[in-house]
Amino acid sequence: TPALADPLPAGFVRLADVDPTIRQDIRYAGRENFLHRKVDGYDAPVCILTAQAARALSSAQKTMTAKGLTLVVFDCYRPARAVTDMGTWTRQGGPPDPQWYRTVERGDLIAKGYVGELSSHSRGSTVDLAIADPGKGSDVHPTCGAPDVGTLDFGTGFDCFDPMSETAYHPLPAVAAANRKMLLAAMRAAGFRNYAHEWWHFTLAKEPFPKQRFDFPVTAD
Repeated sequence: TPALADPLPAGFVRLADVDPTIRQDIRYAGRENFLHRKVDGYDAPVCILTAQAARALSSAQKTMTAKGLTLVVFDCYRPARAVTDMGTWTRQGGPPDPQWYRTVERGDLIAKGYVGELSSHSRGSTVDLAIADPGKGSDVHPTCGAPDVGTLDFGTGFDCFDPMSETAYHPLPAVAAANRKMLLAAMRAAGFRNYAHEWWHFTLAKEPFPKQRFDFPVTAD
């Protein structure tokens, strides 16, 4: 019999228990991320959020499904130990990475604001996501950021550490700009605010733990 996961802290849920229609592609549980390895604290590729954020995200998903589309989440709750792991890795230094940070030295990622010493993700109400068309394959292959996972064209992939990832970056191809506006509108209507330097990053405006960070591991059901 498989072992049951540890119970989540009060106020947290696994997104699949609230809305299983939202696609999950949790990048830090595997190797397809800017560290090229699993990040500490990600024991399963599962999205965990506060209950309020999960319900709000489900509301945004209904907007997408009405358009024949779906949300796809790349990161949700992030343990504090994962944030520490990312910071330690960044400070080890190294050259630019042509896939993830093409024009920045690894050791400068914190100073440039691409990697944080603290993260709103550890409060449980922040999510990184995009939009995908569940009925079609994709020929979008971003030159920077996450490999293609069938998402719409947003001009860059998730975790592209480049000015092009700023939500209002200009100029962008018209399709990419329109897709960013569509994501922004749906998430704002659901109660989220965007981080202006990353088109994919949203935090619930009325988050339940605005000053508290958590460190329990990401585990499966």
